[in-house]
Amino acid sequence: MAIKVAPSILAADYLNLEADVKTVEDAGAEYLHIDVMDGMFVPSISYGPGWVKALKAKTNMVLDVHLMVEQPERYVDDFAKAGADILGVHYEATQHLHRALQQINEHGIKSEVVINPGTPVSAIEPVLYMVDQVLVMTVNPGFGGQKFLPETVKKIEQLAALKQANGYDFDIEIDGGANDETTKLAYDAGATVAVAGSYVYDKVDPAAKVARLKEVTA
Repeated sequence: MAIKVAPSILAADYLNLEADVKTVEDAGAEYLHIDVMDGMFVPSISYGPGWVKALKAKTNMVLDVHLMVEQPERYVDDFAKAGADILGVHYEATQHLHRALQQINEHGIKSEVVINPGTPVSAIEPVLYMVDQVLVMTVNPGFGGQKFLPETVKKIEQLAALKQANGYDFDIEIDGGANDETTKLAYDAGATVAVAGSYVYDKVDPAAKVARLKEVTA
């Protein structure tokens, strides 16, 4: 099965966002990745629950909401009510990771744990049983257009091994520096979802880029 593609609206045209979303949906992208940034956990600032609510009304894609915020448990309820289908929280952003994931699960939506490049897979092993998705940051979070960090592939392999050994059913998602080459590398290691921002929304042909990611992982 080809990798699921999650175009990131961080790289889309904000003034023509509805059209950009429709383009990738028509091209077969399954997820729409929404990076929520608070200016604290990462330097940038972006998107509140209102954006998620507005997008929910305009697309049938899975809304994959990535909370790059301090103490994400403060915002789980708002984003869940706004229409997030998947809600991701960083291991590094909360002292109460289990509770934050439990809070997401209580809303009946999919929970995701996220790790930065400097965080080992072992740090999240205690919560793998309760999540629907694990996001491996393949760049340092906060900015688009960065180069894929090849050393993160080992984490994908470790997660795939843990998944198989324990009978877990979580997706393994990558985020950062995705293109046809790095996505194929991650897919071969066990990734099942690829976030792609700059690669897809390069203002040339987003639909062709979605198709290319499917092609190299078919």
